[in-house]
Amino acid sequence: MDKKIMLVIIGSAIVTYLPRMLPLVMLSKIKMPDLVLRWLSFVPPAVLSALLLPDLLLVNQRVDFSFSNLKLLAAFPTLAVAVKTRSMMAALITGMATVVLLRLL
Repeated sequence: MDKKIMLVIIGSAIVTYLPRMLPLVMLSKIKMPDLVLRWLSFVPPAVLSALLLPDLLLVNQRVDFSFSNLKLLAAFPTLAVAVKTRSMMAALITGMATVVLLRLL
């Protein structure tokens, strides 16, 4: 392998790894206040919502709340199962099965 390509791969690995590793190392030695920890606990649901909502609501670049939006319809039983069981696998299976059933109807 060309030496230049190998240096690019190693440099890319270092540039990718350092921004992820440094905050973990630095924050692991600091005792964070409970308020900050509580605030951080809301980050995963907020990120998940930001990732999911556009896919659930947008059809052809437009917000669609109609019954023809199968992803939105499938979200309701999926959310119910997720809240009830707190199982990601059960929610995933429910969502997939609901979409399949709705497409067959």
